[in-house]
Amino acid sequence: MTGYYDIVLGLIPVALLGITAALTLVGMSLTAAVPFGSLVAMAIIGHAMFVNTPADVSDEAKSARPPLNAD
Repeated sequence: MTGYYDIVLGLIPVALLGITAALTLVGMSLTAAVPFGSLVAMAIIGHAMFVNTPADVSDEAKSARPPLNAD
């Protein structure tokens, strides 16, 4: 099953290359199109890291783990 982070990993190069190519085809110079594509890719990465964090664990999953013993 495809999860959120699988989709994010697929969207990063698609956003970078796709937006850059689309803006270049519209007439924008490559030097100006690459930063716009990279900003969208960075926004996707930022959303995955800070908005929908990978450390979100439900309370049920936390209570199902036995406590760690240092001994």
